[in-house]
Order: sequence, then C-alpha cells, then structure tokens
Amino acid sequence: MTETTPAPGSPAPGDVALITGGTGGFGRSLAGLLRERDVTVVLADLDSERARQTASDLGAHFAALDVTDRAANAAVVARVEAEHGRLDAAFLNAGIAGQSRETLDVDEFLRVVDVDLFGVVYGTEAVLPALRRAGGGSIVVTASLAGLSPMATDPGYSVAKGGAVAFVRSMAPRLVDDGITISAICPGFADTAIIDPLREEFEAAGFPVLSAGEVAEAMVAAWAGAEPGGAYVVQPGVGAVPYRFRGVPAAKTASGDTAAVPEALRPPSMR
Repeated sequence: MTETTPAPGSPAPGDVALITGGTGGFGRSLAGLLRERDVTVVLADLDSERARQTASDLGAHFAALDVTDRAANAAVVARVEAEHGRLDAAFLNAGIAGQSRETLDVDEFLRVVDVDLFGVVYGTEAVLPALRRAGGGSIVVTASLAGLSPMATDPGYSVAKGGAVAFVRSMAPRLVDDGITISAICPGFADTAIIDPLREEFEAAGFPVLSAGEVAEAMVAAWAGAEPGGAYVVQPGVGAVPYRFRGVPAAKTASGDTAAVPEALRPPSMR
C-alpha cells in the first residue's frame, strides 16, 4: 500500500462506504476511522437491536444483511445507492470460524465457507455495478493469515480464506479498466470474538494479538492505495506488509522457450 501519496480513490468527505459484518470488532473500528474522515458509512450485519444501536452510536447507517443470501446483498447495495446516491468502497468483512478442532464437521465446514467465501463472491457481484456507476472505487476483502498459511485446527476457515485470496487475485485484472481496485487484508490472530474460545490460551502463552484498530487502519490504507489483487499481511509489531506470492514453473515450448498463455485466457487489461 502506498505510504506517502494516496491513490485517486482515497477516502474523502462525502464518499460512501459499505461494511459487511459491520458491527463486529473490525467493522466498528473501521467505521470510526471512516467517520473521522466524514465518510458516510453503512454497516451491514445480521439484524438485532444491538447491531442497530452499535451503528447509531458510531454515527453510521444500518442495513440488515445475511451475506449468504445473494439477493439480499443486491438489495442492500440498491438501498445504499437510493439513500446516499453512490457507493465508493465496499469492505467485505463478514466472517465466522469453525469450532471443531479435532474432527471434520462437514456441516460446519460448509457454513464457514458459505459465509467467509461465498459472502465475498455475492458481495462483489452486488457492489460492482454501483462502483462502476460511481466511476470506480475499492473493494477490500477481509481474508486471514490462514488463507496464506492454512490452520490444521480449522480447515473450513482456511479453505474459505484461501479461496477469498484467490478470488481477489483472479478478479483484480478484469476490474482495472473500470477504475476498481480489489485487494485482501490478511490479519493474524486479532482481538475479536473469533478468538474467544482460545483467549485464555493466548494470554497464558504471552502471544500478542492484533487490536481491531490495527486491522482497521490496514483496511483504510487498502482503500487508499492497495495494489490490484494485493494481499497484505497484518501482524503485531510488523504492521501491514504486502505478501509476495511465488510464481509457478512456466510451461515450455518444444524449443525450450517459455510458452505464452493464450490470449483468450487473459483479461483485456493484459492483452
């Protein structure tokens, strides 16, 4: 992410941002940072009085949303445009973790993938037309370090977050010509409800966890200057740093030259 010169799509007064999973730890901290910049914030989350009150306390708007409902994602974006006139950034942040540490619970696995991966896919589908109508914008996906280094204790979470990173990387080139940047934030263990079942073990081990504020700052920086398709690791004492993916061996022609990928498989921006 750019550290000195913000990108043209940087948060600015009057911009409109949508945050899914918006009333959780990351969403609350992010909303606070964006409101300081006079950004209009819409927090989308499962409907409850507590969620609505959280949004009100933060000076944000609230929209009820189950991210696994494809039609509901589209409806929320339509409401955002109808009420606020535009959408400039979407933070696809909703997520859950599995609880089965030693056995494979397939129902739980599918539920985690539904929220953490397909929630990102449905959210992206819903926000793209609005971002195009706004002349471009940013999509920031909350992935995880588990998407880069899978956890044996939570295969569903690892698959979902790894899939989210792959989705971001594959979508990025096809959005560049629309002025839309999609990127992923990959935090390590952070101080949110997801680690509650293991919180005492982290404390006993003296293992540092990220604050929600540290992750929210990385999210804002991603809106301001992420590389298209970039994945940013966020770790205690390290900050947000770009993850550099290793390439794979290229195919060789009969003459030993590196083979070019067929043009039909390349997005317009890379032809």
